[in-house]
Amino acid sequence: MINEAIKIEVSNLHKQLHHHNHCYYVLDNPEIPDSHYDKLLQALQRLENQHPEIKTPDSPTQRVGGAPLKKFKAATHLLPMLSLANAFSSEAVQSFERRLQDRLDGHFNPETQTLHFMAEPKLDGLAVSLIYEQGVLIRGATRGDGQTGEDITHNVRTIHSIPLTLKGDNIPPLLEVRGEVYMPKASFEKLNKNARKAGKRTFMNPRNAAAGSLRQLDPKATAKRLLAMYCYSIGKTEDWTLPTTHSESIKQLKHWGFSVCPENKVVTGIQACLDYYQSIGEKRASLPYEIDGVVYKIDDLNLQKQLGFISKSPRWALAHKFPAQEEMTLLETVDFQVGRTGAITPVARLAPIFVGGVTVTNATLHNMDEIQRKDIYIGDTVIVRRAGDVIPEVVRAVPDKRPPEPQPIIMPTHCPICSAEIIQLEGEAKARCSGGLYCPAQAKQAIKHFASRKAMDIDGLGDKLVEQLFDLTLIQQINDLYQLKTEQVASLERMGEKSAHNLIQALETSKQTHLSHFIYALGIREVGESTAKSLAQYFRSLDTLQQADSETLQSIDDIGPIVADRILYFFSQQHNLDVIEALIAAGIQWPTPEKTPNEDDLPLQGHHYVLTGTFSSLKRTEAKTKLEKLGAKVTASISKKTTAVFAGKKAGSKRTKAEKIGIKISSEADLLALIGEKQEN
Repeated sequence: MINEAIKIEVSNLHKQLHHHNHCYYVLDNPEIPDSHYDKLLQALQRLENQHPEIKTPDSPTQRVGGAPLKKFKAATHLLPMLSLANAFSSEAVQSFERRLQDRLDGHFNPETQTLHFMAEPKLDGLAVSLIYEQGVLIRGATRGDGQTGEDITHNVRTIHSIPLTLKGDNIPPLLEVRGEVYMPKASFEKLNKNARKAGKRTFMNPRNAAAGSLRQLDPKATAKRLLAMYCYSIGKTEDWTLPTTHSESIKQLKHWGFSVCPENKVVTGIQACLDYYQSIGEKRASLPYEIDGVVYKIDDLNLQKQLGFISKSPRWALAHKFPAQEEMTLLETVDFQVGRTGAITPVARLAPIFVGGVTVTNATLHNMDEIQRKDIYIGDTVIVRRAGDVIPEVVRAVPDKRPPEPQPIIMPTHCPICSAEIIQLEGEAKARCSGGLYCPAQAKQAIKHFASRKAMDIDGLGDKLVEQLFDLTLIQQINDLYQLKTEQVASLERMGEKSAHNLIQALETSKQTHLSHFIYALGIREVGESTAKSLAQYFRSLDTLQQADSETLQSIDDIGPIVADRILYFFSQQHNLDVIEALIAAGIQWPTPEKTPNEDDLPLQGHHYVLTGTFSSLKRTEAKTKLEKLGAKVTASISKKTTAVFAGKKAGSKRTKAEKIGIKISSEADLLALIGEKQEN
């Protein structure tokens, strides 16, 4: 038994060390010299060595420890970690404000009210999620695909600006905090200096260095990289009420001991956002960390909730990127790549040039229309642009530096991979190989897409392994994956018996899927995750989807004539049907998606409504809920599918737009009659 005096001493050492760690790494205001801190830490280590049972996960001695991992485990986020929409001009930012005002019609009057934003630097690092239970850090995870990331708890513990135990009061039993892990410029310079001394490869930029550091299997290696983190939001909580504004939630994070960016600022109106962008841009070079733009977020959390999300990003936030970096180099030749959907993309092969933090040798030319518009030839000196993680592109040629006899860029008539004819449909900028899944390039890309995490999620089947299996003709179509044998895979380079067994097991596991995942995995043009989910929920079986006509497809939200045509064309191709049949014969199956309760009896099924203005008898959110319970779709914007617009008092631009395009305008009385309620006098 440990006596009470030792418990008290250990508790006091915990408090002192956490406090001084916070002062040093978060407040940048140390109260004691390093030698004093080291003595406190050594005292705690001695007690823990003498009494191992007193060692806890949140102990200051546990920032670095444990054996290296063999691999990272998957970590499912409590709430999706969405990405942000981007803007590259002040005009785009002003359009963002107009969209906000339009969507908040009835909740916000631009003539009498002004939107408040939290403006903050956009750090060039990696988004992470931290989970605390009873104030103690229990998990850290990367963003990953937004739904699932990698468990990097052992590495985030090494980052001193991340508290292991929260300080202060009013701490939720469960708290998820989100932030950006980055490598300070000083740490980056030190890392590369040491690498050069040791004759090792240096990192191109701090972001790549931070990413590589967070993915070290050995936490001791991560600890040496001196990473830091700024928190930017609260995710999920339990038994705790969020403040009314985003800025107040940031203050609360600071109160609990998190590090938040000192450059964050609440501003009023979109012009103040642009002024902030200009100000941060001017001091960018002097900041101790790399940034690639500014983020604007609506400060009012209730307005954030009303604005909501689209499939991959919140409507209430925007990333305003700094201008792309540009450099000049020589366009040596042009190759033509074949994409998953057969799209032929011209790719410029360049004399190597350092731009945007990396050495660029390839850049997209998009399509032949762009090449002609920009008047680009082989042999030209060209301007190459790179912005953040965007694929480098050739912006324009420099005519004054053009050689006497430049070589024109000519689209091939036949696919460079399968020799099938290249066709270009009217109205499309992209030319495409007509070989379909029988074109090796398309089949190979289709297999990679099929195996990806958001599709069939076949663990261990990465792009390089697909290339290897395909080039050795062990697979040529998607369905060939399920015919692979352990001994075939084990014979491959860098693959052993265990790895082969794991892959075959992952293939077997992937057979239990969901209809939406399977539809998405088929790689139908224009059918992304969101559309695949809508199709699965509406048709509830693959057979019914295959038999659908264009009119039925277009009755689904977000599916117009082009997407409907893509779906119809895909299911009209016999080789696609053959592949689907082979996949199902291999054992792929899914549960029938749940049917919407009483969906056949909903009187407003298929109707689309827009609400604008204010109503005297009920709030718009209440009206929306009641209409949706009757089967209607309530959208924020007017389209050809809109059945009617219900206009209350002070109805604005939406009513005007509806009148212009001939959409029916209905009153509050009409709305109440439709949902079966009486209007208040």
